[in-house]
Amino acid sequence: MSSAAATPAASAQPHAFAGVFPLLAPHLAELDRFLHGQIAAFEPEIRAMADYCIDTSGKRIRPALVFLSGWRGPGVVMPDLVRVSAVVELVHLATLVHDDIMDEADVRRSRRTAAREYGPTAAVLLGDALFAHALHLATQFPTTEICAAVSDSTRKVCAGEIVQTLRRGSTSITLADYQRIVDLKTAELFRVSCFLGARLAGFEPGYVDAASRFGRHLGIAYQIYDDLVDFFGDEARIGKTLGTDLASGKLTLPLLALLERLPPADRAELTAEITGRRPSQLALRLQQMRELGVFAAVAESVHTELAAAAAAVQEWPDHPPVPLLLGLGDVLRAQVAALRPRT
Repeated sequence: MSSAAATPAASAQPHAFAGVFPLLAPHLAELDRFLHGQIAAFEPEIRAMADYCIDTSGKRIRPALVFLSGWRGPGVVMPDLVRVSAVVELVHLATLVHDDIMDEADVRRSRRTAAREYGPTAAVLLGDALFAHALHLATQFPTTEICAAVSDSTRKVCAGEIVQTLRRGSTSITLADYQRIVDLKTAELFRVSCFLGARLAGFEPGYVDAASRFGRHLGIAYQIYDDLVDFFGDEARIGKTLGTDLASGKLTLPLLALLERLPPADRAELTAEITGRRPSQLALRLQQMRELGVFAAVAESVHTELAAAAAAVQEWPDHPPVPLLLGLGDVLRAQVAALRPRT
């Protein structure tokens, strides 16, 4: 991924992030109240379906980025940040509904996916309804800037998903192709969350730009981590269906790294699995990933992106949001470490 070298900010002692969750508690509580207050805006026939998607069990990473990028101090819960965090969360929830259909996933957040609960046809339209309501909320700001930013990012997220979908079952995907897909489908929503938080909190343009770049690199790092989870995670602990990337022919960074390391005969067999010409052998591929150092190589890409994220905000160390944003990198590093296979 990014070739940015580690910076002093990136290599410093880990930031104590545990205390941030209590700090965000009032913000996330306001967000949950706001989101559940939106159920009445949906037509009566689909309110239960919308409520099923707008649950409180998710990680709320993107809203957290909004609140942290615009952090002005504990106890300061800005209504504009609550509203815009709801916008980005609704966009994200819509993408999850659609992702689960395409991946044929059964479980999300430790319960049945919307596609399994209501059927894939209804779930497609439910995701569309969530997208539409997100944009409706974005139009309620006094200028068109917020709606323009959200709609632009939503289009990019959808474009990334389309490109990835069209390339399922193909091994003609380069590292640059993978980077482009990740930049669109995941990093863009992280980026715009940081942009919107910093912008609506009234910070100066230089910091707003830095926060946006931080969000982009964090989003890339998070997607690489998520791709690792699909192979090295524990389904009971993660709370969603795993092992879907190989089965659905989605060529992610762990699979790219494995293809690069396998001898020709094994590479041909794996190619046949990715292209759907033979059943996937997940247990074998996991064993090969462990033997060939795939985890370490992919984890290093996460750390490289986190270093680039830290470098983006290193010129703003005295801004209240920066230590908290850097703490997110520490959380992700710890999550990657927790996935490391036991030898």
